[in-house]
Amino acid sequence: MNSKTATIDGIPMRWLDQGEGTPLVLIHGIPTSPALWRHVMPKLKGVRCLAFEMVGYGDSIGAGEGRDISIAQQSSYMLAWLTHLGIERAIFAGHDLGGGVAQIAAVRHPERCAGLFLTNAIGYDSWPIPSVKAINAAAPLVSHLPNTAGKQILRTLMYRGHDDSALAKESLELHWQPYARHAGAASLVRQIEALNVKDTLSVAEALPELKIPARVAWGVDDMFQKIAYGERFAEDLNAPLHRIEGGLHFTPEDHPDEIAEQLMLLVETVRQSDSASESH
Repeated sequence: MNSKTATIDGIPMRWLDQGEGTPLVLIHGIPTSPALWRHVMPKLKGVRCLAFEMVGYGDSIGAGEGRDISIAQQSSYMLAWLTHLGIERAIFAGHDLGGGVAQIAAVRHPERCAGLFLTNAIGYDSWPIPSVKAINAAAPLVSHLPNTAGKQILRTLMYRGHDDSALAKESLELHWQPYARHAGAASLVRQIEALNVKDTLSVAEALPELKIPARVAWGVDDMFQKIAYGERFAEDLNAPLHRIEGGLHFTPEDHPDEIAEQLMLLVETVRQSDSASESH
């Protein structure tokens, strides 16, 4: 699992790169980074895993200053990055905000999307969640909180979103580090202020028209992104829905075996679909 960087259109971009084969782009959400997929990537075989770091997140927080870091724009950044790598077509897999990025890229540029995987992703009108709206409403105050208080905000999100308390602790320490290095809570506020539900509402009606291989995996007990949205995605995408019983929000961290299994099933479906198309 190699960490790589490149300057694309004047923007420094970072990603994790592993393996060879069918390109599989893994997209994280808030308040995480490509490290969200750290327990999933080693389980994916025969694919090239590319865990993209959204501009303005993780170690790229600094690159987001003064730039549009909305979900819609992140899809453009991601596609420019893939073009830079010479990858014309890939499977898009997204969690949380990353699911929104994947949907927008797939709808706007279906020729670039070989398959779509969503796990506890934003979509439709499911976001921003109430706690994020509260942070946004108190942005001037939150931006000036000391790091101890900023970390407490992340602690609350992590422990409410993990069904494995040990992983919640591990994830908090890991994902807080970039914030601590980049202005703490002020960076989180900047991310939140860029969120706009119109980004996913603008592509929602087009999802049933995608006609691409897709799969959905959902933590059934997620309080942030409810299972009803997972069911709606599965219906609109004509996709199998894998229910993770007892699962909460951060499925790639709590349930990497199940997420990896579902991803590999999608990869195989994409390969079969491509093979059938080539034979005709």
